[in-house]
Amino acid sequence: MGCGVLTEADFGLCGACWRDTPFIGGAVCESCGVPVPGATDGFRIECDDCLTSPRPWSDGRAALMYQGKARSLVLALKHGDRPELARPAAGWMARAGRDLVKSNMLIAPVPLHWTRLIKRRYNQSALLAQHLGREVGLECCPDLLIRNRRTPVLDGKTARERDETLMGAIDVHPRRSERLRGRDVLLIDDVMTSGATLSACARACLASGANHIFVLVLARVAKDA
Repeated sequence: MGCGVLTEADFGLCGACWRDTPFIGGAVCESCGVPVPGATDGFRIECDDCLTSPRPWSDGRAALMYQGKARSLVLALKHGDRPELARPAAGWMARAGRDLVKSNMLIAPVPLHWTRLIKRRYNQSALLAQHLGREVGLECCPDLLIRNRRTPVLDGKTARERDETLMGAIDVHPRRSERLRGRDVLLIDDVMTSGATLSACARACLASGANHIFVLVLARVAKDA
């Protein structure tokens, strides 16, 4: 997957790439999935950011840190025309998010604006969501959410600027609202930075009658990443 070297199984990583892929393990913030120091003690653990600005979802997890080989894999999936990477990545996400999965939960990806979808040809988050649904046996609705306007690239913006940019930009598809009413929703994205996009998605779902919202991402950006 990472460098083209032959491996024993399809979609595998060689030893060197595996060592350079920062899988998340140990104690994590239960809201956003970022690793935290110490060990679990039976009480809820949250990072400073989530304590300062509570998330509009219940729990969140991430499979990888957005650095090293993980960053290369995410960029290959997102911009490098490597949609086949979504299948093994969804397997990693399933393991990272096993505590989030609940019966009758609806899986939904973060949406792309139609202009970006035409340019990119696929929504990497939707691919991850569909493969994850098959992995854990849950229903996936790829177009549950829509972006009603094109927003500028969020790279380089502060968390507050990201929130302001996304204000009112994401809605539940009017023909899909019945599918989430009263159900738990698992939101899927490739990367979480500040969480502004996932927050906008979570608020849209809650406003349309969803029960509880959970988030699961392939990679998490940390302040020191």
